[in-house]
Amino acid sequence: MAKKIKKKEMDGQLLETMIRLEKEWKQIESMVSRSIDPSMDGNYWEAFAQAKYLFLLREARHRKLRATYH
Repeated sequence: MAKKIKKKEMDGQLLETMIRLEKEWKQIESMVSRSIDPSMDGNYWEAFAQAKYLFLLREARHRKLRATYH
């Protein structure tokens, strides 16, 4: 029988991944914006990083997650 993954654990992993992907996206965005001659490759990776983050953001909204800390 497969190990059941608890909802809290999955939600925590989702939030951690979202934070990591947001940092990655902002870092790529910053490099592309500071570039004198941004390449198509740089624009591609920026759009790809943004798409990954936005996908997880929609999933978090669907799960009604909040990233507030008390």
